Amino acid sequence: MLSKMGVAPTLPVVDLGRARAFYEKTLGLEVVDTDEDGVFFDCGEGTVLYIYRRGPTKADHTVAAFMVADIEAEVEALRNKGVVFVEYDLPDLKTVNGIAGKPGDARTAWFRDTEGNILGLHQMAPS
Repeated sequence: MLSKMGVAPTLPVVDLGRARAFYEKTLGLEVVDTDEDGVFFDCGEGTVLYIYRRGPTKADHTVAAFMVADIEAEVEALRNKGVVFVEYDLPDLKTVNGIAGKPGDARTAWFRDTEGNILGLHQMAPS
């Protein structure tokens, strides 16, 4: 039933104006709709992301990941806009220049939005 349906991440934000500016100006997403509590952004390929106003929450995991073709280029472009990528140096997870994984494998980079939500960039391994 749901195997052919799109999924839309829904993220809580404390300051809707600040978060909207981050998603629009820093990440470059286009607003496609709004309601009294939130904003819908077009994320390409028929997907959307919804941010909505609510009290503070704490998620210590990735809440949404953008699928990218060239992770190095995306990381560099976002860094040029002030995005700070999370560096990990754990036994089972290590990033180099903000990116985990080896060239030729699946690779991921993580950063936080203005509200503390952890977002990712993910490049699939070539098939």
